[in-house]
Amino acid sequence: MGVLSNKITRDQLKAGDHIYSWRQAYFYSHHGIYVGEEKVIHFTQGQKETGKGTKSSQYTFSCRPPQISVDDPCPRCGYHSKRDGVIRSCLDCFLSGGDLYLFEYAVDKVYFIVQPRGGTCTLASSDPPESVLYRAFYLLKNGFGDYNLFKNNCEDFAIYCKTELLVLTTAGRSGQAASFMAAASTIGILPLDFVPLVLSGVRATSLPGLGYLGCRMLYTYCENRLASDIGVRHDVSKVPVEKLIAIEPEEEEEEEEEASNEIVEKNQFISLHECINSMPQTLLS
Repeated sequence: MGVLSNKITRDQLKAGDHIYSWRQAYFYSHHGIYVGEEKVIHFTQGQKETGKGTKSSQYTFSCRPPQISVDDPCPRCGYHSKRDGVIRSCLDCFLSGGDLYLFEYAVDKVYFIVQPRGGTCTLASSDPPESVLYRAFYLLKNGFGDYNLFKNNCEDFAIYCKTELLVLTTAGRSGQAASFMAAASTIGILPLDFVPLVLSGVRATSLPGLGYLGCRMLYTYCENRLASDIGVRHDVSKVPVEKLIAIEPEEEEEEEEEASNEIVEKNQFISLHECINSMPQTLLS
């Protein structure tokens, strides 16, 4: 592995490693936890539009091997492209023809900043492999909630398995999402960067002007990426996987109780209405 590439070979893999592979000409990457014996546990939306997220969360930014038909499962691992949620597949299906990369933990700030893209490393430290594997297999059985492109994606799943860290606010925590948001933020404040140039009389299209704008954009992009990393954020906490899973049934029970109360109230209203209609008209006059 080098400073600008985390590419590794299969013989370097160890159970509990957080791995990823680039998709769509390096537009995004798919992440998972290697569990040994050429198998990977990862979080995917498949080809079904599920979940309650925003419209953008309905798109499939996940693992879908092009060499496998949508109707035929993989002959090696049984992976099916229509499956969604936390799944276990062979390494070939996970890579989908791409190269293999290792996500790095406990890197320093300089190393993190010089990475051109997010979703390759974090300042957070990883837990021991046995803890990582326990969480991955636990979530394979119990799920990881609804897939959401910006708030709950495959990278979020892998990072949680490695660290047990969970963001307590509504903001996303994955490096890829942070990179997209950082880029959008950098472009959004670009007009403000013209103000010092105008006040100093320097043309934005001149060499000094372009150099200043380039440095400002690079600084803003790196600063936003670093501030969003789960290893430096203050709105994160260790959440045991058993407690993480226990949250969803409680919410479902509350929804079922509310629905049940609505039905009871509706039936009471109907019964009262029927009772009034059945009363003699002389009593109602």
